[in-house]
Amino acid sequence: MTDCSDREDCPIRDVFDRIGDRWSVLILRTLSSGTMRFTAVRRAIPDISQRMLAQTLRRLETDGLISRTIYPTIPPRVDYALTEVGASFMAPLDGLIAWAVENGPAIRAMRARGVGTLPAAQSTSALNAAGAPSNA
Repeated sequence: MTDCSDREDCPIRDVFDRIGDRWSVLILRTLSSGTMRFTAVRRAIPDISQRMLAQTLRRLETDGLISRTIYPTIPPRVDYALTEVGASFMAPLDGLIAWAVENGPAIRAMRARGVGTLPAAQSTSALNAAGAPSNA
């Protein structure tokens, strides 16, 4: 596995900075079903604002994950679709989604119980006592 977390040009950091925001993965997943117009993407993700959708679509296009096609009609028609690179992300994303569906309830339950809110020294000690690897 590549470890480049100390480098500014780290591809892991670069990619996760893009897809780790609140909306990118949802937009990519939505576009995986095929080419869509702006309003269709917005309807599919109802809690995203029009401004945030436009900004996120622009960033995804800049990164080459989606394409934007403008048709010279009145009013202009704009279609969004995954690029080849964007489509290649769907298999790993499906694995992440499956993991989230499987583990999400347990994670939410731990949050509700307040697990992980102990001071760092106590929390680390408790994990080490349970057999978790130490950071030391």
